[in-house]
Amino acid sequence: MSRGRFITLSLVLDALFVNACFVGAFFLWFRGQLPEFNYNAYAGLWPLITVFYLVMGYIYGLYEPERTEGTWALSRAVFSAATLGIVLTSAAAFFLGPRFFSFSRAVIVIAWALQLVTLIGWRQAILRITPIRWPNQHVLIVGTGDLAVELAAEFSRRSDWGYRVVGFLRRDGDRQLPDDIAAKHPVLGGVADAARIVAAEHVDRVIIASPVALREVVEDLALSDEAEVRVEVIPDLYEIFIGTVDSTVSDIPLMQLTHTAIPGWFVAFKRAMDLLFAIVALIVLSPVFVLVALAILLTMGWPVFFTQARVGKSLREFDVIKFRTMVRDAEATSGPVLAEEDDARITRLGGFLRRYRLDEIPQLINIVRGDMSFVGPRPERRFFVEQYLASIPGYRERFRVKPGVSGLAQVSGTYATTPERKLKYDLIYLYHQNLLMDVQILVETVRVVLTGRGSR
Repeated sequence: MSRGRFITLSLVLDALFVNACFVGAFFLWFRGQLPEFNYNAYAGLWPLITVFYLVMGYIYGLYEPERTEGTWALSRAVFSAATLGIVLTSAAAFFLGPRFFSFSRAVIVIAWALQLVTLIGWRQAILRITPIRWPNQHVLIVGTGDLAVELAAEFSRRSDWGYRVVGFLRRDGDRQLPDDIAAKHPVLGGVADAARIVAAEHVDRVIIASPVALREVVEDLALSDEAEVRVEVIPDLYEIFIGTVDSTVSDIPLMQLTHTAIPGWFVAFKRAMDLLFAIVALIVLSPVFVLVALAILLTMGWPVFFTQARVGKSLREFDVIKFRTMVRDAEATSGPVLAEEDDARITRLGGFLRRYRLDEIPQLINIVRGDMSFVGPRPERRFFVEQYLASIPGYRERFRVKPGVSGLAQVSGTYATTPERKLKYDLIYLYHQNLLMDVQILVETVRVVLTGRGSR
């Protein structure tokens, strides 16, 4: 059984068994009867009771199998969770009013005893029949000092959980590894070899035990194709001051530098909101849409729209749609170039449309089609993307999300903001995005549209 399936099974079975124990306790105490006066008090509380027990189970590690490995650790965790769950149940029955006073205290105590047996028993039975299969995690440790050696030893003790240390990276000046450690986990290269070794050894997790090497390792990985590898550092005081400790291995603190995937619920909710508001906006802005199209046709001629291949999420190309703001064949002689301050290719009407971001309105169609979102990094052309991927550390990260009509870089900078500065804004958004931030960016976008700020 996989770890994920065990956790799901634990949640479902705990919810069922906790309530089954209460019902069983009623039958035992009332000799096979379910007296309405007493049972109704439980019936009104069972959803809250279920939440109490699941929360207590989470607090005491019942849904993190590595924290309850062994019968004693499991029994202690179940005892703590069930006891606190009973206390909270009793408190709820007392404080929520007369309707619940009839919840028999004897039933609560009997249910507690039954829960100890069932919550421990079903776990032990399942794990004997079908033990948890831990996913393999290949770990690369940067540094060869005492902490690095201690970390490798701790992961070796956890080999049953799928951890395997593939080796170490050594900085110039680092000490040699003890012979017994080097025999198990060799030094695979230097810090500059991080990206190559991550790819060759299929590394899932890089742990930097030598913070002096932090920046060099992170930049090397950011320039590689291994953007999904988890990178952590054993923090010194400086890192603790500027960040938060995310996990521990034994008593060694770890701070995660890379970020996990965006929650699925957030992606689905954002897509639903994008689709809804894009359709509404197309309807509301249809008069503006028509007026701008006519203005372009009368002053600049055909074509009204400008379509161009851009690179979106996961480096896939799509055709972005905009109102035309430049002269025809603007890049016929120059080839692909970025817009600049006072760009001679931009017409007078085009300058007005760009100033108030009206040229972006047709991208509502891209949102409906699913190519883009309202908020995200601006999409770039393949020609420039290839250059930036080769020259700007971390540039690949911005393609983990859909591009946007507007973004933090657009409301914070100008059309001519350098790619490096835009990337910093894009990564700030990528790593900290939430619904409130999206709303703030959209509000700021409206402000930019109405004032023209940021276009020059």
